[in-house]
Amino acid sequence: MSFTLALVGRPNVGKSTLFNRLVGKRLALVDDQPGVTRDLREGEARLGDLNFTVIDTAGLEEATDDSLQGRMRRLTERAVEMADVCLFMIDARAGVLPADEVFADILRRKSAHVILAANKGEGSAADAGVLEAFALGLGEPLRLSAEHGEGMGELLSVLMPLAEKFAERAAQDAPETDVDVDDDATDGPRPLTRDKPLQVAVVGRPNAGKSTLINAILGEDKLLTGPEAGITRDAISTQIDWMGTPVRIWDTAGMRKRAKVQEKLEKLSVSDGLRAVKFAEVVVVLLDVGIPFEQQDLRIADLAEREGRAVVVAVNKWDLEEDRQGKLKELREEFARLLPQLKGAPLVTVSAKTGRGLDRLHAAILKANDVWNRRVPTAALNRWLGDMVEAHPPPAPSGRRIKLRYMTQAKTRPPGFVVMCSNPEKMPDSYRRYLINGLREDFDMPGTPIRLTLRGQGDKNPYKDKKKSTPSRLRKHLGKPSPKG
Repeated sequence: MSFTLALVGRPNVGKSTLFNRLVGKRLALVDDQPGVTRDLREGEARLGDLNFTVIDTAGLEEATDDSLQGRMRRLTERAVEMADVCLFMIDARAGVLPADEVFADILRRKSAHVILAANKGEGSAADAGVLEAFALGLGEPLRLSAEHGEGMGELLSVLMPLAEKFAERAAQDAPETDVDVDDDATDGPRPLTRDKPLQVAVVGRPNAGKSTLINAILGEDKLLTGPEAGITRDAISTQIDWMGTPVRIWDTAGMRKRAKVQEKLEKLSVSDGLRAVKFAEVVVVLLDVGIPFEQQDLRIADLAEREGRAVVVAVNKWDLEEDRQGKLKELREEFARLLPQLKGAPLVTVSAKTGRGLDRLHAAILKANDVWNRRVPTAALNRWLGDMVEAHPPPAPSGRRIKLRYMTQAKTRPPGFVVMCSNPEKMPDSYRRYLINGLREDFDMPGTPIRLTLRGQGDKNPYKDKKKSTPSRLRKHLGKPSPKG
């Protein structure tokens, strides 16, 4: 990415619509009602031959108190300070409003490069608003229609000179986002670098403290937080160097029970969080110590396991707990009972508010990633398989015992194993769990998803499927006619 472009303006002027057009996919939530975007969101944008980072911001509100609107304004102002270029958008149909004039003055003081854009500029109804925009003192406005894609060429021509200025710096600093997990890696953990950091998603129910936890890790209030449940609506990512480890952390919208997800925005938020889980390598399931392991928590953890991601369970608000030893014992027992598929996964207690326990969380994430990348030699696997079969032979359906002949590891991230055996379709799930639990215990793979595939190994006799017949030379000796005769 050559530079960073922040989209700013009043609520409902079309910032998220333009963001989605620039990134080429629906990443930001879009709706007719104002105030949909509440957080900063980054994406990789492409306009012509130009690649850059675009930031979608919350609408600039005039509130300056500690209300949700006031915090949104402060967060957007910080984005303006961080960005290389600001695209200040107004609604051409509504014209220049008093709030636009206030925000134009803020941008002149906080940003070195400001581009004025009159959005919703299609049709003659926008003519008056475009002319009014000249009075803001930010130069000639670009006439755009983010919804219909009009004015993109003009925007490109304005951005090109700025791109050249920031190209060299961006080559060194721009983080790589949306890194696909390489499920075929078999050579252990990949080196973690700034270009390819460890991908971590923080998921959980609304108001569990996900954004507060990430702010504690960052050491700054980059993510919008507050007592209201469900503030975060988009899944957003932030790259940091956490205790010497390059990490990209995804903060996701709170996932609620399906019956409670009524609004269109909340439905989109849930799917956004699910997508973040797929992008991650390690998933931190954040629980509220006051109401841990509710049904939705279990579904979130099970989703991460089914997606094949390493899982760390973090119990937040630990500073509010009085009987910590008793509570910790109870949590571990409940975890083992309710999530047997994640047996042995790290369970860490933290306080996002005070910052206690973050070092343990960091260590648990690195451990989970190491286990997720684990590679077991084939020779060791087959010695282990022989011992497991000897200790507990597989069943014998219809009087014929299933034979386990050979085992190898096919994948890592997560570990995947293949067992060649007879009658794999008749192997009960209980014996499969016996093998998986044995792998966890004997090869030190607690908590990580393990994939075990059973494959049939047919008879290698090359004449098995051929039609039996008497050789021609023998037929002549016996005086028997040829089959064709």
